[in-house]
Amino acid sequence: MRNRIMRAARLLLCAAAAHAPVSASAAGWDVGKASSNFELVALDDAELSSRSIDVVHMGDVELTSGRIVAADPLAQPDRPALARTVAPGDYPVTLYRAFGRIAAASMRLAEGKPDHWELAVLPGQDPATLKDDEIFGYPVDAGVGCYMDADTLALIDERQAQVQAQKPDADINYYDDVLASELDANKNHYALHRPIAGKKGNVAVFWSGWGDGVYPVFWGLDKDGRPLVLLTDFGVIEKADGRREPKVQ
Repeated sequence: MRNRIMRAARLLLCAAAAHAPVSASAAGWDVGKASSNFELVALDDAELSSRSIDVVHMGDVELTSGRIVAADPLAQPDRPALARTVAPGDYPVTLYRAFGRIAAASMRLAEGKPDHWELAVLPGQDPATLKDDEIFGYPVDAGVGCYMDADTLALIDERQAQVQAQKPDADINYYDDVLASELDANKNHYALHRPIAGKKGNVAVFWSGWGDGVYPVFWGLDKDGRPLVLLTDFGVIEKADGRREPKVQ
């Protein structure tokens, strides 16, 4: 709890008026100060286990448009997609658990080890406007994060409407009425949720580390700037190592 509070206080959700995002490294803002856990995506399961990190291979998220939403899907389901897009397709999601919590979540977009990392931003956000102790990230208020395609929001709305039609006099809560049973099956740590059976488009939902707060997302890029992986860091571990809990700063 204390780490979550300190992390939330230190990682400020910032807004900028710039029209186009720029590379964090090119802007002079040091992405390496925002996370020390980029090595997670380069280690195999055995190496991670030796560092007391448990790996969960969730399955594939179906990106129908390639516009990725990283957000708390319950508190902010209509959050805009990230500025950078990828080719539509099915991409595997991996979770990294330490201290009994989800420490990070990655989506693998292409094979290879990232050459460099960049802060993932929304349209109009510019890392050049950030101070050393600031970061763009998504706010969590329901204790979970996700990866999904922007088009999948319409399917969530459709599912909610279906549930409401079945309970016309009830106040519908998507967590209680839809997600809870799927999360319960995995100790509330994660669920690969399909809002509408038979329709392409699903959501990788996962516990957000210490709970509520503001959490950054990063692109791992090859030397040509092609995205290889997307990583959300929940601030549970440091230096890709789960053997020692981070000290409170």
